[in-house]
Amino acid sequence: MIWIECRNAVGEVLAACTHEQEALLCVDRVYEEGDVLVLRCDDCHHLMVQMDAALPAGEVYLPNGEMNWNIPFGEHRLAYCPGAFEQHRHIISARKMSSEECAQRRNLACNPADLRGNTDFFPHCTANVETRGESVFAARNVIDGCRHCISHGEWPYQSWGVGAREDAWCLLDFGRDVLVDEMTLTLRADFPHDAYWVSGHVVMSDGSEVAYNLEKTGDRQYIPLGQHAVRWMRLERMQKSDDPSAFPSLIEWEVFGKDQ
Repeated sequence: MIWIECRNAVGEVLAACTHEQEALLCVDRVYEEGDVLVLRCDDCHHLMVQMDAALPAGEVYLPNGEMNWNIPFGEHRLAYCPGAFEQHRHIISARKMSSEECAQRRNLACNPADLRGNTDFFPHCTANVETRGESVFAARNVIDGCRHCISHGEWPYQSWGVGAREDAWCLLDFGRDVLVDEMTLTLRADFPHDAYWVSGHVVMSDGSEVAYNLEKTGDRQYIPLGQHAVRWMRLERMQKSDDPSAFPSLIEWEVFGKDQ
């Protein structure tokens, strides 16, 4: 069974629905700060969810069967499509994913619902730096499914910005062990404002690492990984190009594989 609830800042349930396979909630309310969406599933850890009509649907993994999703407000909304979460009516959906879906090779990293800070659902991205702490440069942006890359600083060009740090790293946590074999990186390509990374390393939770080279392009760059069972992956030791710009940035990180 799947439950979806919209609660206010003091925990009152404002709207709710439940269904055996696919829950569809409509919330007639202008969201207020502190509102939260709570999703629960008692017999499935993999859900396909859509948290707002302005967000694409995406897969989430709930290790404890529950997902608490704080409605973004203020500066946090700048990384989303203008108008997201601002209407008088909102739709949220969640359906169980089948074992056949989970066994298919797919992009395991994509999670448009990922939020900054600690989460109880996965995949989830964090980093040791986000340019000026702004949402449009947050680590979560690299798994939101959006690869538009020829500008910066506003939707749909949200990215992971490193504030010119040479020791920047970005961690992708799947929340469980998965089998991975390939990844792609899409660099922000707002040249000449942007620089780019010419190389880097990806370290994986199984103790292995892969070095890779990158080119000056906004196209996907494919990086074979070999076969690995991992819980997390980390991009690190990225070498900036000799461009005058101090601002390399990552638009999207895709990781292909399947559940074990």
